[in-house]
Amino acid sequence: MTAGEGTLAGKAALVTGGSRGIGAAIVRRLARDGAAVVFSYRDNDVAARTMVEEVEASGGRAWAVRADQADPEAIEQLFTRADRHFAEETAGLDILVNNAGIAVPQAIESATVEDYDRTMAVNARGTFLAMHHAARRLRPGGRIINVSTVNTVNTGPGEAIYAASKAATEQFARAASRELGARGITVNTVSPGITETDLLRQNGTQAVLDTLPRITPLGRLGRPDDIASVVAFLAGPDASWLTGQNIRADGGLV
Repeated sequence: MTAGEGTLAGKAALVTGGSRGIGAAIVRRLARDGAAVVFSYRDNDVAARTMVEEVEASGGRAWAVRADQADPEAIEQLFTRADRHFAEETAGLDILVNNAGIAVPQAIESATVEDYDRTMAVNARGTFLAMHHAARRLRPGGRIINVSTVNTVNTGPGEAIYAASKAATEQFARAASRELGARGITVNTVSPGITETDLLRQNGTQAVLDTLPRITPLGRLGRPDDIASVVAFLAGPDASWLTGQNIRADGGLV
């Protein structure tokens, strides 16, 4: 199967935070399944350009838009620019994947107001605003998929703000599934477990990273493609009867 002939042929997808890690895997997979994909990124122009070139080399279609998820005006412009790209490819938006997020590990006693506000602005408010703009654009039968984390139910030291910000996105999805269901739009959450990404490597010592595979029943860390596969399923036709759900893609961790 080549790009453009898959289960998402004729569909348009917007992925926030799509230049690296889980987001990049999601962009690749949706494009491979036939969707035209616009993705946002914050500041790494090289990674974004490389992602577009990779998708195009595989026969897919992708466009990168620089947008800070903490900036409401940037999110609005992201959707406006996506509209222009999709006008040439499809009749409108079909899929939103809210993947962009940040994690700043801080104990409650040492966290600053700036730590709290920045995390909430990106992870919670940014997701809410993307859903707000998407809800006005999604065609009947559309999909919204929020990427959360198993830390909302398995929270450790230093994860209070991050877990709270992601828990908000889970509740946004639950509410939106009821608000948009009459249009055939499904809204779900995917909660990854421990996944091999740059973010994981930046926030953990090598000694800790070496022990992590042993705490999952499957004996390994998750891979970005593992999460992308779940997102692709929820974005596709076989998931039309699933909405308001939180799928924990964590290798049995919780």
